Amino acid sequence: MARVIVVTSGKGGVGKTTTSANIAFSLAARGYPTCVVDFDIGLRNLDLVLGCERRVVYDFVNVIQGEAKLHQALIRDKREKNLAILPASQTKNKDVLTIEGVGRVIDELSQEFAYIVCDSPAGIEQGAMHAMYYADDAFVVVNPEVSSVRDADRMIGLLTAKSRRAELGEEPIREYLVVTRYQPRRVAEGEMLSADDILDTLRIKLLGVVPESEDVLQSSNSGEPVVLGKSSAGEAYQDIVARYLGEDVPQRFMTVEGGFFARLFKRGR
Repeated sequence: MARVIVVTSGKGGVGKTTTSANIAFSLAARGYPTCVVDFDIGLRNLDLVLGCERRVVYDFVNVIQGEAKLHQALIRDKREKNLAILPASQTKNKDVLTIEGVGRVIDELSQEFAYIVCDSPAGIEQGAMHAMYYADDAFVVVNPEVSSVRDADRMIGLLTAKSRRAELGEEPIREYLVVTRYQPRRVAEGEMLSADDILDTLRIKLLGVVPESEDVLQSSNSGEPVVLGKSSAGEAYQDIVARYLGEDVPQRFMTVEGGFFARLFKRGR
């Protein structure tokens, strides 16, 4: 039976799609058959981030409405044999997803894949509720700013109350924190919330922080997951997946690298 992961947040623009793409790719690279599903109806970006936008023929909505079989809509990644993508529709009608239809697709995906990663739209609208409803685990993505943390806290409340697990009285969704665009220097100067500040508010398990990096933008623009290159952001996502799978990996990227003289020497080179 597949494990269903929803990647969610309350606020938009925090890096959910980048996180979805990179954790899905990392899970697949570790040998787990993984499908990543774009729930952002009307605004699909996951296919762009994974570099398969030209291969979209059928989408999630086509499958739910019976216009295509699931295997017709799935896009198999050319770089990683264990990864498949189910793209979102670009229709403006966001009511085309239904809880029953999503459930049928999740059940069918569960026959083939070990992990199903659901890339949720932002906010608490219908698409986000559908993305989280069947989740077993939730990656709550936040930026180190007050508004992002406040909105994530609202989403955690919904995960607790409005999921299928909540309705059936089953074990709650396991909630994990991912902090993106982290800048230790700005944290040290009091310009950003620290990971401890965020944990004090949300009180869920920290999987890791992803440092601010131009590599993330470049990888998204080129359709290459950042985990494929050599960058601190890519290493951070690989660490996050390792910790999710139960490996004992020390936290990194949370403190300023080197002291004053090390930074001075680095600038002088």
